[in-house]
Amino acid sequence: MIFDKISNAKYYYGLGLRFEKAFEYLKNTDFINHKLGKYQIDGDRIFSIISEYSTKFQGELEWEAHRRYIDIHYMVSGVEKMAYTNISKLKETCKYDYDKDVLLGEGNGDFITVEKGMVVVFFPEDAHLPSLLNFKSEFVKKVVVKILIEEN
Repeated sequence: MIFDKISNAKYYYGLGLRFEKAFEYLKNTDFINHKLGKYQIDGDRIFSIISEYSTKFQGELEWEAHRRYIDIHYMVSGVEKMAYTNISKLKETCKYDYDKDVLLGEGNGDFITVEKGMVVVFFPEDAHLPSLLNFKSEFVKKVVVKILIEEN
């Protein structure tokens, strides 16, 4: 897992060209005026999902993990907490869905507070629980960039 400001993105370009493309997209796009939805950055290899929602209590959400894609969560506006743990500590509640690239479960982990301009990168070993309220429910706008790590 990586937790940092988008302004430090250049330090992660060494992770590969896909990371560089993803971070450049996040740094150079005006998401405040962008419509919600899915956007192709490099076909199915890199794409983004822009969403808005109100943060929720932990009991209202399920932990998730991915195998085919790395997630980069970028907070456009608002504040949310996210929890994370190693996938080995996740109790699976729903079998892995290859097409949706998601494994759901229950678990416990550590928490971070993600504010406007922050990015969190979750790798396949990083089970995560995003969209949590900080002190109260808050409306947020967030971009999740998905980076493919396996070619079929």
